[in-house]
Amino acid sequence: QLQLVESGGGLVQPGGSLRLSCVASGLDHYAIGWFRQAPGKEREGVSCISSSGDRLNYADSVKGRFTISRDNAKNTVYLQMNSLKPEDTAVYYCAARHITTNQAMCFMARVRYDYWGQGTQVTVSS
Repeated sequence: QLQLVESGGGLVQPGGSLRLSCVASGLDHYAIGWFRQAPGKEREGVSCISSSGDRLNYADSVKGRFTISRDNAKNTVYLQMNSLKPEDTAVYYCAARHITTNQAMCFMARVRYDYWGQGTQVTVSS
């Protein structure tokens, strides 16, 4: 059973930055997605990265501000969040799907992922 642990959330002013981390053993065989859920809203896909790091995807709302990356040697996936806005406030989750092919793929849909972390709160407020 894969256990994902997110960290790096917190309170930041608008325009500020945070870097989230998602750690789990053996992560190099998994595509990883970052999702967020604001109060009263559906959980939405923010970004994803293939197991090799060759394929990336971003929601339109975060393109140009967020960057996903991974360091498989450290079993860690990062989400660098810059130019944060109040509407980015949410609980952020990382999710994993085991990949058994050589194709570089990642997914922005919740249903494609099998494992989820507990989430980390990001609050953007002055």
